[in-house]
Amino acid sequence: MGFFGIQIGLALKHVNMSRIFQSLGTSLDHLSALWVAAPLTRLLVQPVIGHLSDRMWLGRLGRRRPYSLAGTLLAAIALLVMPESPVLLVAAVMLWVLHASLNLSMKPFRAFVGDMLDKDQHAAGYGVRTAFIGAGVVVGSIFPWVLERPGVSNVAAAGMILGSVRYAFWFGGAALLASVLWTVVLTREYSPDELACFEGVAEASACSAYSLHGETRRTSAGSARVRW
Repeated sequence: MGFFGIQIGLALKHVNMSRIFQSLGTSLDHLSALWVAAPLTRLLVQPVIGHLSDRMWLGRLGRRRPYSLAGTLLAAIALLVMPESPVLLVAAVMLWVLHASLNLSMKPFRAFVGDMLDKDQHAAGYGVRTAFIGAGVVVGSIFPWVLERPGVSNVAAAGMILGSVRYAFWFGGAALLASVLWTVVLTREYSPDELACFEGVAEASACSAYSLHGETRRTSAGSARVRW
């Protein structure tokens, strides 16, 4: 579910940021310089967050959920502030914040599939993830158009951001926060000890407790993996 909200945020950014930049006075010739934030941020954030989340465990909070929650809160704030940007510089900074925070949320969620499912379930898990990604892209892309139907303005004075875009970002921020909170609150992560048992790298005696909770099955490594 978290992927659905994250993709709404990404779609809103991809579809509307050039429009926002132009509303604040930039020319078509300078848009590419502003958009360089996306690949640079991805290059810096993804490997760092992947490395850190692989090597941490915060008890009940887990290893992936703290990063996803922190990134989502920052992204929701950026989506709230972005359409209120008074000048181009503020919008450009918010784009960097938004892209970095969405990557902070998204990359741990991708690792969730591998953490939580057996290898023979990965194809189905990634398929479901892709379906939520596609749904989020569609919803985020049509948000401004949908808001025009009840009469939200799609016209703005020079230097002002369109009403339909402003409300789309605010609704998108709410959808992002709700969907990620749904996943963070309702998903229980496996601990490092449990994962070691599931992958067959821990002693059998240390893994006996994990077979007492719910239905178990055998992984390819021969260890029991709990299905919740």
